Amino acid sequence: MSSVIAKKYVKALISSLDDKALVSTLGNLKTIVPSFANKKFNEILGSHNITNSQREAFILSLFKNPDEKFTNFLKILNANGRLSDIPAITHELSKQISLKNNEYEGLLISNFKVDKADIKEIEENISKKLDATIKLTNKVSENSGIKVEVESLGVEVSFSSDRLKSQMTEHILKTL
Repeated sequence: MSSVIAKKYVKALISSLDDKALVSTLGNLKTIVPSFANKKFNEILGSHNITNSQREAFILSLFKNPDEKFTNFLKILNANGRLSDIPAITHELSKQISLKNNEYEGLLISNFKVDKADIKEIEENISKKLDATIKLTNKVSENSGIKVEVESLGVEVSFSSDRLKSQMTEHILKTL
């Protein structure tokens, strides 16, 4: 349900802000999103003992010099009881800006740390194939092999050494 709500707010942001202001708004929202993982922060936002004006002042105090449109956006969210939707709005806004700029973020998942030069080369190759700018972040996991995920585009490419071994064994057995 919150994704539908987030899409409506993002649509309103996109129609009322220029590209520079959208990026600025996204940056501001990204600074506050980690706070939603804090239990006390969520208790403050959801407390019935705190007035809307106090909640508004609290949220605005988290930003150094927010511009007027961003301040008004936060006030609208607060007035409508939608401050808890900020993480979903941030995710959706990030997705829409990526679509607009044809730039996407993805994960390079491997069981070892991949060298930055190798990551750059993989980014370039995938960018050429997908005709988009791809930025990858290396994530180390316990799975053997390498996997590239670009969730926004629905792309997933993987190479598993276990799968390769089983396919080679299967091929050898078929030839015998």
